[in-house]
Amino acid sequence: MVHTSQPYLGRLAPSPTGLLHLGHAHTFWLAAQRAAAAGGSLLLRNDDLDAARCRPEFVEAFQNDLRWLGLSWTEPMLTQSQRVPLYRAALARLHAAGHIYPCHHSRREIAEAASAPHENGLNDEPLYPAEWRPPPDASLPPLTDPIICNWRFRVPDGETVAFTDAHAGPQSAIAGRDFGDFLVWRKDDVPSYQLACALDDGELGITEVVRGDDLIKSTFRQLLLLRALGLPEPTYYHADLVTDDTGQRLAKRHDALSLRALRDSGQSPAQLIERF
Repeated sequence: MVHTSQPYLGRLAPSPTGLLHLGHAHTFWLAAQRAAAAGGSLLLRNDDLDAARCRPEFVEAFQNDLRWLGLSWTEPMLTQSQRVPLYRAALARLHAAGHIYPCHHSRREIAEAASAPHENGLNDEPLYPAEWRPPPDASLPPLTDPIICNWRFRVPDGETVAFTDAHAGPQSAIAGRDFGDFLVWRKDDVPSYQLACALDDGELGITEVVRGDDLIKSTFRQLLLLRALGLPEPTYYHADLVTDDTGQRLAKRHDALSLRALRDSGQSPAQLIERF
């Protein structure tokens, strides 16, 4: 189910784990340009589910930096940590439909059990071992409150998941071969990025997601979740990543290229945009 005639609605989704850098500015500026060209609008979403790394001062900082760049959004800002009951309700729907199962293996155990390295660049995690999966018709234990074990989404083995990216072109992956069963809820009672992001995009009516091309692999997983939950699918524009002088992708550790540092050095938004 893909959006057809709805007005354009995009989103900016920074995570308050550090200062925004030039790469963020590039992606968010592209999102604003595409929304403006379509006569649409943007939502601002605070992706703050990583409680150990998120800090309130970075929430204020990214809002100031985005306004300095000249970007605007529809108020109020959405905050993921305030939407956890919605994610939990989605988890219950997945549980009732038999799309998920509990996982008691650690990340290290899964990595050590991987039979071969993945060479196609698609995976950011090893394939979950098929022998650890419960049978599809096995009865599921109830969801506890709080959640005390990991829950994984069972991908449809052999199914091709495909979409046409507005920038990168046709994309496809085979579930169970190119990516495996993935986390939707963590044992510390926190929804996964994949579930929270997919639910937000579907329920909020986002018509296009603009983000970095390092997240193409996540799109296949999120499309499966959207379909399992019966939610509309946005279209996607995965932008090229901005790199530093050595060719490494920018990260929040690149303090010299943070928007705060660039602004303090006297650079203007127009000068930054010329670098895109």
